[in-house]
Amino acid sequence: MSLDRSLKAGGKLASKRSVMTRGERIAKMVEDKRFDPKKDRPTGLPKTLVPKG
Repeated sequence: MSLDRSLKAGGKLASKRSVMTRGERIAKMVEDKRFDPKKDRPTGLPKTLVPKG
């Protein structure tokens, strides 16, 4: 039995991410001195776009 063309993934699942993960956002905010891990909570952080490049 053959697999229909519409069901084949190919390489289409590896799409570009639009926002950073929580860990990446925390690292970026610590680097920019906008987040202090000892005082601030890691929940409710603003979404940050993934840098182009």
